[in-house]
Amino acid sequence: MKAYEIMNKHVYKVKEQDTVRTVIEKFIEYGISGLPVVNDRNEIVAYVSDGDIMRYIGKHKDIIVNGFFYVNVIKGDEFEFEERTKQILDLNVMEIAKKSVIKVNELEDVENIAATLGKKQIKKLPVERDGVLVGIISRGDVIRTSFKAIL
Repeated sequence: MKAYEIMNKHVYKVKEQDTVRTVIEKFIEYGISGLPVVNDRNEIVAYVSDGDIMRYIGKHKDIIVNGFFYVNVIKGDEFEFEERTKQILDLNVMEIAKKSVIKVNELEDVENIAATLGKKQIKKLPVERDGVLVGIISRGDVIRTSFKAIL
């Protein structure tokens, strides 16, 4: 089975010029936790998640040392939590989004998609055709498709 057979073709997304306010509004309205960020040609340029927002409004920042990910707690941060939550709303989404996006081609096998979702510990994978966003696949999509026939 291929990605295009199980992907959700109705993809919520934001444009690279949108603000974080738009992202949060979509999170709330659609009950989602992540969105692809696209340019005017609908090419995937980034991905923004609830984790990106948490890192900004929390009193910590990510650091990578020798390839290992750490959370560094900041002492005496100049902004209070409420101020940071207000401040983030007007930021451009590209200021907090991950620019290195893990994505799959629409012809990718579901087995490889399952392996990528598990190994990278991510919830969703944007699907592209000729460099353009055409769908999204979640862990739930893979599980439903994989076990529907045998249960």
